[in-house]
Amino acid sequence: MAKGETTYGDKFSKEVQELLEYVGGKENIVAVSHCATRMRFVLRDNDRADIKKIEGIKAIKGTFTQAGQFQVIIGNEVSTFYNDFTKIADVSGVSKDTAKKKARQNMNILQVFISHLAEIFAPLIPAIVVGGLILGFRNVIGDIKLLEEGTKSLTEVSQFWAGTHHFLWLIGEAVFFFLPVGITWSISKKMGATQILGIILGITLVSPQLLNAYGVAGGAEAPVWNFGFMQIKMIGYQAQVIPAMLAGFLFAHLELKLRRIIPSYISMILVPFFALVPTVLLAHVVLGPIGWTIGSYISNIVYTGLTSTFGWLFAALFGFTYAPLVITGLHHMTNAIDLQLMSEFGGTNLWPMIALSNIAQGSAVLAMIYLNRENEEEKQVSIPAAISCYLGVTEPAMFGINLKYVFPFLAAMIGSGIAAVVSVGLGVMANSIGVGGLPGILSIQPQYIVTFAGAMIIAIVVPFVLTIIFAKRKMAVKNKTTI
Repeated sequence: MAKGETTYGDKFSKEVQELLEYVGGKENIVAVSHCATRMRFVLRDNDRADIKKIEGIKAIKGTFTQAGQFQVIIGNEVSTFYNDFTKIADVSGVSKDTAKKKARQNMNILQVFISHLAEIFAPLIPAIVVGGLILGFRNVIGDIKLLEEGTKSLTEVSQFWAGTHHFLWLIGEAVFFFLPVGITWSISKKMGATQILGIILGITLVSPQLLNAYGVAGGAEAPVWNFGFMQIKMIGYQAQVIPAMLAGFLFAHLELKLRRIIPSYISMILVPFFALVPTVLLAHVVLGPIGWTIGSYISNIVYTGLTSTFGWLFAALFGFTYAPLVITGLHHMTNAIDLQLMSEFGGTNLWPMIALSNIAQGSAVLAMIYLNRENEEEKQVSIPAAISCYLGVTEPAMFGINLKYVFPFLAAMIGSGIAAVVSVGLGVMANSIGVGGLPGILSIQPQYIVTFAGAMIIAIVVPFVLTIIFAKRKMAVKNKTTI
């Protein structure tokens, strides 16, 4: 090697060259980016990607196609792998947003809608997770009777814990009660509108001077803005998802439109005014009531379905199909439904099933760890995947292990479906969302914790046992065929 010559891809050079060949070469790559664990490709022709050979590369833990992108799971070293790939392949990486825009060219209308919905809620997930943990902790110290022979909670016997319980509501309220602020900000950010104006729009939906819409539903008389010729009721939309989404999209579209038609030398003055003021007015006159009605219908349909005579069937279908929904991205819709259920009924019976699905996928991986206990290389992938799955992050387990072998994925789906039927059949409700997997029990309402623990045991045992049975049957069929 000549002095001063640069060597690219020292760590992953072999794997990178193989991946480049197996995705169809440089000419098949429209765009490439990466996230925390995955390489994201937008390919001209997905059929040219040799999935079997790609998944045989040592550094790659699995592949899947979602939202128009061919995604390759690398793990924590994805940034190093990505840098080596872009250098060796001589392709320019792009931002995730650019890759998503290019990927939408390969999507149908439903996929585009789901993609937009996912992008709205993805930035809010850290807040929702911490909010769920806080509400779960408040649940433990304030609502569960742990002391004095099960007659008193921690807050009833300790001023410290009573103060802690009171203080933590400050954060819980900020996350869930004022959720519309996060939604309008996220929409503004996603669409390229002015983010601080999106935040202000959200605040106008939850301002303390507004009467909570639930107060109106309870018969309270709302104050009004009196314009002489008309009056507008001062109703807030705290914890509401759809009113905030409608207002956020209107504001962003209006601002972007005004930017194109108002001269740049006066746009800083006129655009914010004429984008924000009409949106706030329409949000309180039209969009808020419409969004409230839509949200109520959706939450009532879901809640009625889960508590009806045929609730067990709905639960079985949801529990069985939730993991496949994650593959398609459709699971992002459940965030909005869960949040609406929480605001409408003070809890959600949907989230417990999601937590159980997480556990079931982890248990299937646990069975694979047992079956491959002599395989050190396999355990390096499966053990971290099982741990993250039990903590509510299913992607490494699903794409790295369960879908790779198929039968563990099916075993997890069956176990999840059975556990969901038990959960719904016994009326389990969660106070909040965001805490998945085993810690999900923290979010369950106190009177249902023991019941949910039983459903968790089902989600652990059934997938584990079924995975071992399926594996032995598969091995028996293979041996019979060989003989």
